[in-house]
Amino acid sequence: MKTRTSDLLQGALDLLILRTLKNGKMHGWGISQKIWVVSEELFLIKEGSLYPALHRLERKQWIKAEWGISENNRKAKYYSLTDVGRKQLAIEEGEWSRFASVVSLVLSQPES
Repeated sequence: MKTRTSDLLQGALDLLILRTLKNGKMHGWGISQKIWVVSEELFLIKEGSLYPALHRLERKQWIKAEWGISENNRKAKYYSLTDVGRKQLAIEEGEWSRFASVVSLVLSQPES
């Protein structure tokens, strides 16, 4: 399992976005805020990372977007999971769990 750091970070961001959208549609800022709160203020997803990720997930047809009105009565793009995205979320969660298990295994090895 050879993974580049940029691939790992992109994969983690994709997983976080997909998981956040599992409970329903949200606009970009809402996705960022939800991840910030759920991560206990450890993950701050900036616009320069969030919107390219959302567009990438849209191109893969894992999410879809539609225009709506935000809580502030402003026009906003709302994102939601597609059926393909729900299936991909399950795959991504499994891969992340395996990756985390391998990292934990390596870290738990006694020093020699």
